[in-house]
Amino acid sequence: MSDLLDLSVSTLRGEATTLGALTGGRPALVVNVASRCGLTAQYTQLEQLQREYGPRGFTVVGVPCNQFAGQEPGTAEEIAGFCSATYGVSFPMTEKVEVNGEDAHPVYRQLTAAPDGSGEAGPVQWNFEKFLLTGDGEVVARFRPTTDPAAPEVRTAIEALLPR
Repeated sequence: MSDLLDLSVSTLRGEATTLGALTGGRPALVVNVASRCGLTAQYTQLEQLQREYGPRGFTVVGVPCNQFAGQEPGTAEEIAGFCSATYGVSFPMTEKVEVNGEDAHPVYRQLTAAPDGSGEAGPVQWNFEKFLLTGDGEVVARFRPTTDPAAPEVRTAIEALLPR
């Protein structure tokens, strides 16, 4: 198991846990999310992935972040209410964190070392950047913000990690 999965996180409700406990040792798509972004509608596809692939041993993990144009300004309660009421989000969510810079959460310090499909690693570009992890916590794919969660390349990568 990767030390990435051992890193401490807090849930949106403020409960201390680890990334591994949130993923349950299953393959996961970790996504920095925001409620007031032009890409916020991606919650629909993220929830669709959760409902479709969850029964096969997969989970989405939402990570609220307010670093990009202040597009996630709400409290934990406001974020949870918005996600539930607007998109029916059933996947786990962490507390709001920073994903870039000096104060980047340790999870994101490791995730951003992974390259995208063109071989580029480094900072998260914007809200809704996606990192696909194996059940052991290995980053196997990175999808930039404008890649739709329902895109064929995302689905193919997820399906490659799941039992048939």
